[in-house]
Amino acid sequence: MTTQDTDRKTNLALLALAALGIVYGDIGTSPLYAFKEAFTGHHALAVNHANVLATLSALFWSVMLIVSIKYVWVMLRFDNEGEGGVLALTAMAHRFARHNPRWATIVVTIGVFAAALFYGDAIITPAISVLSAVEGMHVATPNLHHLVVPITMGIIIGLFMIQRHGTGKVGGLFGPITLVWFVTLAILGLHSIIQTPAVLQALNPMHALEFAYAQPGRAFIVLAAVFLALTGGEALYADMGHFGARAVRVAWYGLVCPALLINYFGQGALVLRSPEAVKNPFYLLAPDWLLIPMVILATAATIIASQATITGAFSITLQASRLGYLPRLRVLHTSDVHRGQIYIPSVNWLMLVMVLILVAQFESSGALAAAYGIAVSGTMIITTTLTLFITLRLPKRLHIGLVLTLVLFGLLECLFLGSNLTKLGQGGWLPVLLGLLIFIMLTTWKEGTRLVGVQRREIDIPMKDFLSSPLPSVPRVPGTAVYLTSDTTLVPSALFHNLKHYKVMHERTIFLHVKTEDIPYVARKRRLTLKKLGEEMYQVTVHFGFREEPDVPKAMEGLNRHNIELISLQTSYFVARSTIIDGPGNLPHWRAALYAWMTRQSEGASTYYNLPPNSVVELGTQVIL
Repeated sequence: MTTQDTDRKTNLALLALAALGIVYGDIGTSPLYAFKEAFTGHHALAVNHANVLATLSALFWSVMLIVSIKYVWVMLRFDNEGEGGVLALTAMAHRFARHNPRWATIVVTIGVFAAALFYGDAIITPAISVLSAVEGMHVATPNLHHLVVPITMGIIIGLFMIQRHGTGKVGGLFGPITLVWFVTLAILGLHSIIQTPAVLQALNPMHALEFAYAQPGRAFIVLAAVFLALTGGEALYADMGHFGARAVRVAWYGLVCPALLINYFGQGALVLRSPEAVKNPFYLLAPDWLLIPMVILATAATIIASQATITGAFSITLQASRLGYLPRLRVLHTSDVHRGQIYIPSVNWLMLVMVLILVAQFESSGALAAAYGIAVSGTMIITTTLTLFITLRLPKRLHIGLVLTLVLFGLLECLFLGSNLTKLGQGGWLPVLLGLLIFIMLTTWKEGTRLVGVQRREIDIPMKDFLSSPLPSVPRVPGTAVYLTSDTTLVPSALFHNLKHYKVMHERTIFLHVKTEDIPYVARKRRLTLKKLGEEMYQVTVHFGFREEPDVPKAMEGLNRHNIELISLQTSYFVARSTIIDGPGNLPHWRAALYAWMTRQSEGASTYYNLPPNSVVELGTQVIL
């Protein structure tokens, strides 16, 4: 074996270890509550031999089909320039549908709705994970039950408080802690299985199928509990860009999947021996002397799972902003090395408030489990649908096997969604309502921005008319004026107001358009395009990927190869900022008010594009919607 091969294997092992904490934190804490929910939830099954084997069988084959095959094997192949997640998949599908406006609208709408549903999952995961871990304290010391909620709230507040410092220092511990977690899951589960090996009969899918045939109604409802073992599956796909598909697969097949399934079967074996253990089979797997260490380890694991979800919420918010579905938001980069480590204050504090409300309202992981699942299953269905759409339009020979497999996944996920919908009355309405509200916000911003653009095209001067007409004989002042414009066919309103009020132009004028592409990152050689419009007048388009941080001054350094040098003290950036005025427009009054509010929350263009503060001139305009 060569040194290069050894280094490659070492790097893969390190990436797989890092992936344990970030990618598998959510699904890795599911054993805390998933199995017991089938026997203690709102539609609890009777604790008997047949029901335990049927539940384990359904859980095992669901994990194998949905996670091991769909996500780890199939979905990781559908990357958008190395990036995963529903928004990246939506951008990829949109490229295949751009020539058909109707399909393009459908693809984008369902993709954005899936992104909105993600936030519903993002606020439930920290609440249910930390609650389920701290509840182990009640198992160890029953008289401390009244402290479960306060301690949970304290941990959650601390978790969100440290977000502004970034995860760089703590991140190094995530992989090793999660490694200990999964190894512990496997050891405890294996010890229990050895005592009751009959539980392995559940590997036979006939136990689940016979149960479904004999009691279809009960089987349909129990799917909602089984689905809790799958939550976090989307993270495998969403976080693939951080570690690569190979590292994610090695971690899953090499450790995570075996450890999870062994622990689930161990819980089933325990319940077969002692039916009363169903009240909390996870913690009762451990001997008494190990209970307190297990509570500490489980709490650490759930904090890591919550951290991964919070980071995912930051990432998807950034992507939504780059793709034009949210206004410019204040984004802080917390690492000089890893640009993926970001902090968005507004999202952080809003999530904290929502998570604390959930904990105070539901008070237990069992109650929260009723609210969990609808948003995740809905997102899974949309992911399958978009993947099927892309598969049917691939230029290669149609893969009949892949199409049929995706259809099978879709049918299974529809069953899971239908089962989870039975929990609407017990709290399942909450993530759905939250998802709908966020969907309204995302689409309102997109539509409002489009209408503002339409109004501008009706009022502003077309660029071709401006260039074809003799330029007014106005004085030329030294320096370069850079006018930011969102529409290259129109004269920027800032230039129009300069000519109208000050009657001056700069010696050199650059019309700058920033374009966000449907790919995560843009190569440096494609960063900047230049078009000469006239004497010392240029149209410059700067291209960024939807995962990149826009840095306009740095990108403008590419003009040097076109013999255009921008001297910082002689360059001014002109930015137009719109104020929304309610009026008889195309948006209902409430949506116009919402768009106006979102506009006020938007970060200024100078900060968003990293423009030098002492070189920015901001001009305000009023827009009636």
